[in-house]
Amino acid sequence: MRNFARNEMDDIGQLIGLDELLNHQIVDTFASTATSEQSWTEKIWSAMVRKDGTLAIDFGLGRYHNRGVMDGWAAVSRGSQQWTVRASRELRDDPTITEVGPIHYEIIEPLHSVRYRLDRNDIQPIAYDVTFTSKMPPFFEDRHKQREKDGFRIGSDVIRYHQIGVPSGWVEIEGERIEINPDEWTEYRDHSWGTRLDVGAHNPDVRPTADFGDVKFGEGEFMLVWSPFMLVQPNGESYAYHFYYMAKQGRIFYSSGYCNHPDGRQEKVARVRPELKYDDQTRRLLGGRVHFDMMQGGTRTVEVEVMGTSGVHLGPGLYLGFDGKKHGSWKGPLEVDGEMFADTMDIETLRRIRQLRDCPIRVTEGDAVGYGIMETIIHGAHPDLGLTAASSLI
Repeated sequence: MRNFARNEMDDIGQLIGLDELLNHQIVDTFASTATSEQSWTEKIWSAMVRKDGTLAIDFGLGRYHNRGVMDGWAAVSRGSQQWTVRASRELRDDPTITEVGPIHYEIIEPLHSVRYRLDRNDIQPIAYDVTFTSKMPPFFEDRHKQREKDGFRIGSDVIRYHQIGVPSGWVEIEGERIEINPDEWTEYRDHSWGTRLDVGAHNPDVRPTADFGDVKFGEGEFMLVWSPFMLVQPNGESYAYHFYYMAKQGRIFYSSGYCNHPDGRQEKVARVRPELKYDDQTRRLLGGRVHFDMMQGGTRTVEVEVMGTSGVHLGPGLYLGFDGKKHGSWKGPLEVDGEMFADTMDIETLRRIRQLRDCPIRVTEGDAVGYGIMETIIHGAHPDLGLTAASSLI
């Protein structure tokens, strides 16, 4: 897309090709956001898992407008092995370019079909080319607005939609190409934007947050569960659940839950009550059930079974940081790196890559059966979950 010279008027942003469209929503050009907050982020994420839990793929792309950075990551998990490729670059004049080094994102049909690609590269012996096709429309989660402990600064103000679908394409691991059969896989993607927690290194001149993602994260008891999954009834009709639950010191400070339907209808969950068990050494999910107290009355319960040992750990994708690296950090014109972990269940490895993982799950509710993923962080002692303080890790 052609771009024009910078406007000499300091109070108006640069004019770019997108400004030809009739979609402006603030009194400025598309080169500007409504806030100069450095944690402003727009993020793409997707997890693709084989239903039997033997193989998993993740993709992430982030645009940090006020940091001048775009970064991305791509990972493949096979059993307890994981390969990750990361890339970071400076922002270009054209914001429609959604690629970073070997990592590419393409919109084929808005809100229905998108493509994720990791080119063959010199960093890790993985590559993939996957197209997502939706099974349901996208659905919003509740806005995640979180004020800092002092009651003044807003640390998070993010909206996010997620969507359920199936992947097709291929993935390569160490030269072996594996075809992705949509009948054997499930995929979940989301798109979020706003003022986001856990972006960039902590600024020593700013009071650190204590609830999530900064220097004091992990002090005391903390619990996070995020999960989308779709179920199919014997007559072929489908429906889905999505919930996001966070609690600190036993106090729930964010909860969003819905039962979603293919026609766009949503049934709001008044209260989510996870009843799950975890391995005390690795903090990996073992299974259990989730109770949904519905806003319109009644309680629905879904049984959760963990499938296999695959599931990408998000730490190497810089979620909550990794080896001192953080999302949105300036690394110059282009940097590409990554690594391979031979055993993600090794305790020392887990302390480095963290427990947050896209765990493949099988779910049942009565005669309905389905698949999805579940992400969890359980820090501190939780006797009701089978977890001791001695085994705690982030």
